[in-house]
Amino acid sequence: MKFYRPLVTVSLTVALLSACALQAAEVREPDEKDWYQHATFYQIYPRSFQDSNGDGIGDLKGITARMEYLAGLGIDATWLSPPFVSPLADFGYDVADFYDIQPEYGTLADMEELIAEAHRHGIKLMLDFIPNHSSDEHDWFVQSANGVAKYRDYYIWRPGRQNSQTGALEPPNNWISVFGGPAWTYDERRGEFYLHQFTKKQADLNYRNPAVVEEMTKMLSFWLEKGVDGFRLDAINHMFEDAQLRDEPPGWGAPGTYDELDHIYTKDNPDTYNVVYGWRQLCDDFGRRMNKTIIIMTEAYASIENTMLYYEDATGTRQGAHMPFNFQLIYDFRHDQNAIGLKQSIDFWLNHMPARHTASWVAGSHDHSRVGSRVGLEHVDQVLTLLHTLPGTSITYYGEEIGMLDFKDAQLYDNRDPNRTPMQWDNSISAGFSTNRTTWLRLHPDYPTRNVAMQEAAEKSTLKHFRTLTALRRHPTLVHGEFKHRTVGRDVYAFSRELHGEDTLVTVLNMATSSRTVDLGDFINLPDRLTVEIAQPMSNYKAGDEVDIHQVTLLQHDSVVLRAVVSGASVVRLSLIVALLAAVKHLF
Repeated sequence: MKFYRPLVTVSLTVALLSACALQAAEVREPDEKDWYQHATFYQIYPRSFQDSNGDGIGDLKGITARMEYLAGLGIDATWLSPPFVSPLADFGYDVADFYDIQPEYGTLADMEELIAEAHRHGIKLMLDFIPNHSSDEHDWFVQSANGVAKYRDYYIWRPGRQNSQTGALEPPNNWISVFGGPAWTYDERRGEFYLHQFTKKQADLNYRNPAVVEEMTKMLSFWLEKGVDGFRLDAINHMFEDAQLRDEPPGWGAPGTYDELDHIYTKDNPDTYNVVYGWRQLCDDFGRRMNKTIIIMTEAYASIENTMLYYEDATGTRQGAHMPFNFQLIYDFRHDQNAIGLKQSIDFWLNHMPARHTASWVAGSHDHSRVGSRVGLEHVDQVLTLLHTLPGTSITYYGEEIGMLDFKDAQLYDNRDPNRTPMQWDNSISAGFSTNRTTWLRLHPDYPTRNVAMQEAAEKSTLKHFRTLTALRRHPTLVHGEFKHRTVGRDVYAFSRELHGEDTLVTVLNMATSSRTVDLGDFINLPDRLTVEIAQPMSNYKAGDEVDIHQVTLLQHDSVVLRAVVSGASVVRLSLIVALLAAVKHLF
């Protein structure tokens, strides 16, 4: 029976190798992801980032001069609030010339230099594009108001209605502006009312006129040729209105407020999506020609169902925005939020998102109160941890990396001024933002102790926490890894990012106002000991600490990212190989 052991050995070898091959075959390699699908975006409000010429107003050359800083943050892309020529009734969101730069910010040549410098540092640059309206000082509007035939229907004009009792001329219908008051203003030159869903200085363009669509598409092509990497489409769901101009029904708000009416005729018109799909095609065609991906992001305060249609049409055949803006973290991450509510908020977006698309997570913008003021300074580092380890793209706002706060006393032009104050670079004159002691908005008085220079010098800081997170975002597990999340009781929210053949990363947030010790044993395939990869500045942990998976203790409002070498498919295969070698050794 000398043949017995070799026969068994061969049979066992074949069986084990077959098992290894089967195990390997069961794991599909992740698709390559395009740059935007795991990018860190950083919004710059040009007027407040850096002043290069001492006039107290930020400008394009100032942004260019800070490009080393931006690259050092680890961001992948920046998007600029509108730098176009504007009378500044809404600080750039009332454009008088889409083809040129507001003189306070610089010149077209300065913009070209900024784009080139951003690309030299590996940073994509995107522009904020305002398709819904133009300034009433735009040449198109002036020509339209004067009745010039070519421009007559570039905007929405209607005769007024005669009040039967007073005889006064009134607007064509009851529509209300987002900023309050009638959405119609009478123009003496034309003898008609024009529509403006925002301020009267922002006249709504008429997208039912093909010439307007053509003009705006031509403008996008102009900036693509200049080298920009994409566009954020502002207030996109206001582009089309009811063609019959019907009165809107009552809403749920107080009299005189925007929500006094239910805006079924001025928002979320289905025709909007077709324009967005067309612009996506324009960007895709240009990108193929230039061998790069040009992206579109959309901003729409709309229902989740309407928002998802910006990704793609109902059939999935026409593509739209690469990423509609997701404001769930702004809405739902409150100072008193618990883990259950946070998980529901994240599920709300992911459960509605079409398959094979990319989630975006927005922590702040020029229209919203800063994180530190909105939810409290004690939550800033925690929000950054969450933002940068969720699947998809992270979108943050200048100054959040140092925990800047709103300054209510800075309000001068607009109720959003408090969150648009100048960037706090150091403790010198005007926080290093300008050599001028007078800046366009007052600086927050905490700038001597809350600034980039001080946080650079500190052993631990929000700025350094931000950088470690953006560096970790490049790890294959965070780029490609599967996302699984759960609550551990009411107060602790945790999620894992798992990828075959790579370490697993687990993010844990304590939402409570006191310490919590939790057992993460429900995350299967994790070892008993985990290593702290990132701990926020005020955590009781530090990077490199080992923790017991069954006893993870977090301080109030704490967050950590833990690393584990997983007993996943690769380990299973290794175990099979070890078993094979042991069997062969035993038989011989």
